[in-house]
Amino acid sequence: MLCKRLSVVILLILTVFIACSKDDKDSDDKDLEDNANNSLTQTLVHDGETREYLLYVPDAYDGSEAVPLMFNFHGFSMTASAQLSSADMRSLADSENFILVYPQGALLDGFSHWNAGLESEENKSDTDDLGFASALIDELAANYNIDTERVYACGYSNGGFFSYFLACFLSDKIAAIGSVSGTMLEETFNECTPAHPTAMINIHGTADATVPYDGGFGLTPIEDVLNYWVGFNNATPTPTTNSINDGGTTIEQSIYTDGDEGVSIEHYKVIGGGHVWFDMDYEGANTNQLIWNFVSRYDVNGLRQ
Repeated sequence: MLCKRLSVVILLILTVFIACSKDDKDSDDKDLEDNANNSLTQTLVHDGETREYLLYVPDAYDGSEAVPLMFNFHGFSMTASAQLSSADMRSLADSENFILVYPQGALLDGFSHWNAGLESEENKSDTDDLGFASALIDELAANYNIDTERVYACGYSNGGFFSYFLACFLSDKIAAIGSVSGTMLEETFNECTPAHPTAMINIHGTADATVPYDGGFGLTPIEDVLNYWVGFNNATPTPTTNSINDGGTTIEQSIYTDGDEGVSIEHYKVIGGGHVWFDMDYEGANTNQLIWNFVSRYDVNGLRQ
């Protein structure tokens, strides 16, 4: 009965991810392409499969000093190039001097995806994405002067799920994470065991019909996600709050501070927001800037000195 229930859950998750990506088809149907602005398609063979990723190296990089590494993971059925288009962090990489990577998910029944759960009979995929991410970090660190204590991951939808997965099970290499319109799978939520205090920023809409704010169908409610990371990090359970109006949309900010090693948890609740990478302005910062401003304050040891 349990396997049957989980199979139904997985099918429902798969269905809604396909539906949510419909608006991105013009971009998603394209193969990865070299971008004239230093974004190059690279490959890495892992687990017998050739995997692709878009790599952006800022002009300021000269190898003389170690720089941070930021991963930005696309949603289900999308491409790395589509994620770069909707969540373009290249100008930030230029101004802040970090190396930026948009990995490409492997195919599942013809749709690209990230395997955001531990291996089990109920998994929708047996793709070793955890190993791929780890190998990709090693590959980039071997070819570039990477500050391996400042490797960050963020993602949209299924890519957000995967960012949580990395924080739980690859925490020796991941300093802090961000999720936009994503959550934790129940199996990840129940078995999450980070090796160090981990800062997390979450941006989610209350009208998200694909990854509901209140959870369901194997998806953890956002409130439970926040409570987990607040508890794990021993942060102050009562947040400082703020609310703004961005062009008619209310955005509620909650910040949980004073966690172990100085880490914090930050949440942006977009009232009426749907399943998107938000094009918003929070006190002069868009989604990309909010994520970078947050994660860049931390390394694997906690709040940077």
